[in-house]
Amino acid sequence: MPKLDLLQGTLDMLILQTLRWGPCHGYAIAIAIRAGSGEVLQVETGSLYPALHRLEKRGWLKAHWGETEQKQRAKFYELTAPGRKQLANEQSRWAALTAAIARLAEVKP
Repeated sequence: MPKLDLLQGTLDMLILQTLRWGPCHGYAIAIAIRAGSGEVLQVETGSLYPALHRLEKRGWLKAHWGETEQKQRAKFYELTAPGRKQLANEQSRWAALTAAIARLAEVKP
C-alpha cells in the first residue's frame, strides 16, 4: 500500500494516541504508528522529534531519560493530565472532520 502524507495537526494526535498506553521513546512511537496503520503511515525523524518537543513544551507530554530494551539511552515521553485532555479534544475534532469528509465523499446521483 502506498505511504500517505499526514494532514497538518494529525501527527500530534497520533503521538498522543500512541502514548495513551504508557511511556515510549521516539523510535518506538514511530514504529507503533507505522505498525498500527498497517504500514501506511510512516513518520520521518525530521517530523517526529520537533513534534515531540513541541508537545512537551505545551505541557502535553513529559520526558525522562531511560534505557531501551537494547540497553541504549533514550528519551521516554509520556502523557500528562493536560495531554490526556488534549487527546480527548483531538479525538472529537478528528471524528467530526472524518464524518464531514465521509459525507462529502458519498457519491450521490
